[in-house]
Amino acid sequence: MEIGAFLGLEQLTWGMLLLIVVAAFGAGWIDAVVGGGGLLQLPALLLIPGITPVQALATNKLASVFGTATSSATYYRRAKPDIRTAIPMALIALAGSFGGASLATALPASAFKPIIVVALLAVALFTALKPQMGAATMLRFRGHKHHIAAGASGLVIGFYDGLIGPGTGTFLIIALVGLLGYDFLQASAKAKIVNLATNTGALLLFIPHGAVLWILGGILAVANIAGSYLGSRMAISRGTTFIRWVFLSVVVLLIGKLGLDVWNENLAPLFAGAL
Repeated sequence: MEIGAFLGLEQLTWGMLLLIVVAAFGAGWIDAVVGGGGLLQLPALLLIPGITPVQALATNKLASVFGTATSSATYYRRAKPDIRTAIPMALIALAGSFGGASLATALPASAFKPIIVVALLAVALFTALKPQMGAATMLRFRGHKHHIAAGASGLVIGFYDGLIGPGTGTFLIIALVGLLGYDFLQASAKAKIVNLATNTGALLLFIPHGAVLWILGGILAVANIAGSYLGSRMAISRGTTFIRWVFLSVVVLLIGKLGLDVWNENLAPLFAGAL
């Protein structure tokens, strides 16, 4: 039996499967360090002839759940993140992701993307020009104010994950470093726990609709786990400076991806109409 027929995708070849597995490994590594692995894994899935967008999204989430679970466990054992902040933030983010997914059916994500691109540009410049940011934990809030800021961040970013998705882990690190005052290592550790919740929430919405390609998702999950384990160990051993530079690289890629979406969805049709 051909591999495509076995996986329920007739036109999938061994070469294409190998490419997607490599992408899943790379996505797991990126997700474990700073988030944003979906920028690599999801486009790779969409290359498969005959796959629907919802099948790609659902299968991507299945693999990502296993990857983020692996990196969450690794960070928890080695970096000892404060779960008194991470767990409530994760639960609120889970609720936010459901809200975003519900609104996605009525409001196009393209309406938000120009604002997100501008925000990312500001974040990239601020991080590049402020090398001391995220070098050490210096919490900006105490007590209830800290948990309110964490919960609000989780709600907004969880909503974003349900509505649009790419770079959710990166936005979590932005909030944990820039707003709450954690160093990059602690921010990455907490972001994985929260991102695990948002991925799980989205997957729970996809499963009843039969959108998950289980065998392909399982293969990619193994690659995602391997990449996540390697990435989290490298991030922990190399520390905040390493994470900061990978973070900046992923933010630049995210700006490019969303900027291209803004062009294709909003600006290109205007120029085509003018011509």
